[in-house]
Amino acid sequence: MLAVVLGVAAVAVVLASSRPRLTADPVALARVTLPAGGGQIESVSVVTGPHSTPVPAQLRGNRIWPSGLLPSNRPVSIEVVVKRPVWVSWLTGKRERLQLTLSTPAAQPRAEYMTLAPGAPLEVGFTEPVATYAYGSPGLLVHRTLSAPQASVTLPRSAPAGSIWVAGAPRPWETAAPTVISWFPPGRGTAAVASPAPGTAIAAGTPITLTFSKPVAEALGSHPSPPVSPMTEGAWHTVDSHTIVFRPEGYGYGLGAKVSIGLPTSVHLVGGAATWRVPRGSTLRLQQMLAQLGYLPLSFSASGPAVAPTSQAQEQAAVKPPAGTFSWRYGSVPSSLRSAWSPGAAGEITRGAVMAFENDHGLSADGDAGPKVWTALIAAVMTGRPSSFGYTYVTVDKSSQSLSLWHNGRTVLSTPVNTGIAQAPTASGTFAVFEHLRVTTMSGTNPDGSHYSDPDIQFVSYFNGGDALHAFTRAQYGYPQSLGCVEMALGPAGQVWPYTPIGTLVHVA
Repeated sequence: MLAVVLGVAAVAVVLASSRPRLTADPVALARVTLPAGGGQIESVSVVTGPHSTPVPAQLRGNRIWPSGLLPSNRPVSIEVVVKRPVWVSWLTGKRERLQLTLSTPAAQPRAEYMTLAPGAPLEVGFTEPVATYAYGSPGLLVHRTLSAPQASVTLPRSAPAGSIWVAGAPRPWETAAPTVISWFPPGRGTAAVASPAPGTAIAAGTPITLTFSKPVAEALGSHPSPPVSPMTEGAWHTVDSHTIVFRPEGYGYGLGAKVSIGLPTSVHLVGGAATWRVPRGSTLRLQQMLAQLGYLPLSFSASGPAVAPTSQAQEQAAVKPPAGTFSWRYGSVPSSLRSAWSPGAAGEITRGAVMAFENDHGLSADGDAGPKVWTALIAAVMTGRPSSFGYTYVTVDKSSQSLSLWHNGRTVLSTPVNTGIAQAPTASGTFAVFEHLRVTTMSGTNPDGSHYSDPDIQFVSYFNGGDALHAFTRAQYGYPQSLGCVEMALGPAGQVWPYTPIGTLVHVA
């Protein structure tokens, strides 16, 4: 009898000392080991973060698996409640609460900067074997799952140097933050890779990243901030010991800009010269903005929401203009002006409007909408600074030897003029005024080869080479008498001149 009692006591001691355990698992998130006396897992709770955010999890056998993807290196807290069998609960208790805190496993690339011989594979090793990996660029990562965890993976490469985003996770139920891996060709000098790739098109506000095969301090020496052309508002920022990035601010490089970065001669940029091109704004958007600012005799109405008053939105609209319609601003428009207008097509009407805008904003009035013009246009639209002058159109009729000045929807004056003689005719066509002088000396060559120099010529508006509207005293007007210019009496010339600043169109027919 004593032996039986002692045996029962021994079993009770064993059951009492054998307790359930909660441990990390090499495959799942965690594992529950039940005691020798049996038991039942009653509940499982998994939380993460400082606010104990619940993590969906499921129990498969005695393993705990996350129901979704978990970031690697993420701290999690697990709580399991085990219910003991009734027959032994009097001794060990009805329930036992198990707790475990761990971090999801993580794997990092062993090297972020590599030297690869031509044709050598781009092999990335990890600090831990990975079950899944991803590579590519932000937002365009290619994801792969391995049949078994591997300590390294081989990635495709199409250039002797470059950078690629790489991430690896030890468990298939994990996600990992990507790391930039850069590789360079062998050589004694300093190699560098750029993102975006040299020679590609970029937006006006695109950051440019440079990664060097040597530390930045060694690669650039005493000039850690390479010059950016055109001079651009913004700054260089250090990403890590080998990488810097230029982040433009404000209007960025400008639409149509050729961007270049000055690197030391000791640095070889793989893939070409350190230049990029920002696309020019479209002619249609140029016309829309010029109309909005009053530099065209038309108004523009967008068919959708207005472009947001931010430099980024305006620059995007410049490349991809909004839909809408143009309408003539005035009821009475000269037929030659009306027929010359074509939305989206470059022409002298648009060129003249650009010249007028340039002249008003202190820019070289060449009629070419380059980076500075687009920047100034966007600023004027955003701040609401329209033209206060209005719109002038001058018509010169060689058959009747007359000039008509149209401004803001009405004919201001008509006057007889003298155009060019047969040996030096006034060219027909539509031209924008490119020089506007109160008084000047006009000189040139006569048809017989002799030279002339006429001082104190007043109210001059050059519109085609040496042809100009100007005052010139003659005995009579209404006959071809000039050497290509459009001559007027002093009184009418003085009335015309204030209406013909740079950019004004002169139509000779």
